[in-house]
Amino acid sequence: MRNYVNERTTLAGYIFISPWLFGFLAFMLVPVIMSLYYSFTSYNLVSSSVFVGLENYKEIIMDDPRFLNSLKVTFIYTFTALPLRLGFALLLAVLFNQGRRFVGLYRTLFYVPSLIGGSVAISVVWRQLFGYSGAMNDILVGLGILKAPIGFIGNPKTSLWTLVLLAAWQFGSPMLIFLAGLKQIPIRLYESAAIDGANWWQKFFRITIPMLTPVIFFNVVMQTIRLFMMFTQAYIITEGGPIDSTMVYVLYLFKQAFQYSSMGYASSLAWILLIILSVITLLIFKSSKYWVFYEAEGEN
Repeated sequence: MRNYVNERTTLAGYIFISPWLFGFLAFMLVPVIMSLYYSFTSYNLVSSSVFVGLENYKEIIMDDPRFLNSLKVTFIYTFTALPLRLGFALLLAVLFNQGRRFVGLYRTLFYVPSLIGGSVAISVVWRQLFGYSGAMNDILVGLGILKAPIGFIGNPKTSLWTLVLLAAWQFGSPMLIFLAGLKQIPIRLYESAAIDGANWWQKFFRITIPMLTPVIFFNVVMQTIRLFMMFTQAYIITEGGPIDSTMVYVLYLFKQAFQYSSMGYASSLAWILLIILSVITLLIFKSSKYWVFYEAEGEN
């Protein structure tokens, strides 16, 4: 009787997880395996695939200057936008951690950009805002900062920075994570520091930052991956131009797959991206032992 009940329980469990299991197999595992296979082939979505071994990888690394450029652009974008996004997020989290009126409303309003910032609509608005006849030029000319309007998006020197500003504006998600971390810092630490005569800056750098390092570490890992995978904003606002100045890696991968119909080549690019992100994440994890403080370790 007990075996019968266990079998029914097991069967019920499999039934409940079957939707997730089907989705994982059909939309994750199988596409990943197919992508790995196609990365060793010449495949254009029309004719049958032809196995070419490591030729795609060799061409990407040795003979594709646009690959190197997209990698350079992505690194500049990611490691410029990352400190700006996390800096704004931490600053506002510290401000919102104080008990003030309407703080809940302010948290919600500042979180909204993270919900809609990656949408097509916001990208279109951003393109209009920084266009030659956009509101940003009107403001800067009106304040006397610029003598005449300039094309922020059409200028290779400024086009990438419009995307960086958009990324920095989307600080709502890490802000909430920072806020949750701030709530976990014991008040007694600040009280003891105040008794010892510590000012606000000393409390911030000697207590808040060290106690918040696990949360900072989490945000750095997650936001680095998210920024490295940026696509929609570059595709809608600049389409990778001008002269590939905003051709981020995922946009270049997309163009190879669906504009140039080089699905095998694009699959190779995808696996190289996986390797690059794995290496970056591993380096961040390796560095964490030098700057991340865990309270439990201090008690041992």
